[in-house]
Amino acid sequence: MIKMNDETIHIQLEKLKNKELQEFLVKKEEFLAVRKIIVDRDDFKHFRGTALRGGDVLYEYLDEPRS
Repeated sequence: MIKMNDETIHIQLEKLKNKELQEFLVKKEEFLAVRKIIVDRDDFKHFRGTALRGGDVLYEYLDEPRS
């Protein structure tokens, strides 16, 4: 498995934000790295992560920020 670096994560999150991707699947092993970058973003409340069986997380970008 190829580990994602910060640049790859930023690119995927921007694609999600710009609607180039509908969802972004994050493997359990990459979750903490991705979460750290999302939390540091100004628009972090627009990201919704859904936990999947096995520890993976599926992220979506919401038009309206979550509360």
